[in-house]
Amino acid sequence: MNTTGLKIAALAGDGIGPEIMREAIKVLRAIERKQKLSLEITEAPVGWAAIDQEGKALPENTLALCKKSEAILFGAVGLHYRDAEIPKEKRPERAALLQLRKQFGLFANLRPIKLLPALAAACPLHPERQEKGIDLLFVRESTGGVYYAYPRKTEEVLEVKDDGTTTQRIRRAVDTMALTTTEIERIAHVGFRAAWLRRKRLTSVDKANVLETGILWRDVVTEVSTQYPDVVLEHVLIDTAAMQLILRPSQFDVILCGNMFGDILSDVAAALVGSVGMLPSASLSTRRHGRTFGLYQPAGGTAPDIAGKNVANPIAQILAAALMLRHSFGLDPAAKAVENAVDRVISEGYRTRDISSQRDSKTHLVSTSQMGDAIAAAIV
Repeated sequence: MNTTGLKIAALAGDGIGPEIMREAIKVLRAIERKQKLSLEITEAPVGWAAIDQEGKALPENTLALCKKSEAILFGAVGLHYRDAEIPKEKRPERAALLQLRKQFGLFANLRPIKLLPALAAACPLHPERQEKGIDLLFVRESTGGVYYAYPRKTEEVLEVKDDGTTTQRIRRAVDTMALTTTEIERIAHVGFRAAWLRRKRLTSVDKANVLETGILWRDVVTEVSTQYPDVVLEHVLIDTAAMQLILRPSQFDVILCGNMFGDILSDVAAALVGSVGMLPSASLSTRRHGRTFGLYQPAGGTAPDIAGKNVANPIAQILAAALMLRHSFGLDPAAKAVENAVDRVISEGYRTRDISSQRDSKTHLVSTSQMGDAIAAAIV
């Protein structure tokens, strides 16, 4: 594969986004030198940073850059304390992140959940519940479901009592959850292929006892499973899945979810590895011209309360860059080099404050930039 001039759009966004993006680029430059790659990394504004500069969360120039690039490395968008400044449909979460997913058909979201042995003390579960370690993968449908379907509105209606009389006007919010067989089939194939490459076990999460979308989800996933006879399929309701994630997470291998359930469950699972600051995320489209276009970001948010303080954990952003190297550019050795560097630095006791534990006395606290420096220096 030609590894020259790999075009990357780096959209840092808001809050801690610029700080952790800086460290990810630092590590990418280190891997570029070590493995003699050529990375064309171009930064552009998105989110509130873009609204302040250009009046909209996803400016035309930023979108044009993404279209010319082969992958997007994304930070985080959204500042809750500024939400009242603009209409809800123009807020960055909708107008930037969800729009990018829809624009590029990024239907498959991957979130690996792996507890590093050196971080066992940061996991809130008793060691017996950790068993031999936590290593699972969420495969989430990310362009359908309740986040995208319409109608979506807030309206005034008359409140109707049980006896049929009306009393007052009240506000009612409506969200629609809709899924098609095509949407379910394509994400199911991603999940089954991932399971086949791992431990050949797939848990499909739904709410088939209540929701029509859950019934369809279960039916279609079962149909797709016949094409993967080597993979063991288990159907689990969302509430049971949440409970079992805490009781015995090691029972899971690949967890297949719809958009909202996957969003919630994977954030719950963040606690299992010590912090959401450890979790990368990849949103992938179908393959085009031999490559998979993707958007790669931390699973966490903008954390405005710690922005600018040089204390945020950059590891999720750095590991997101590793996922980009693997999935969009086919550079598995480079991706492994980044992941190994993270493992090495954690094993040596480097900790940002979110993964620091008083139970682990052999560690030392570092800043965002110091963690990035250490990981970049550990690249071999």
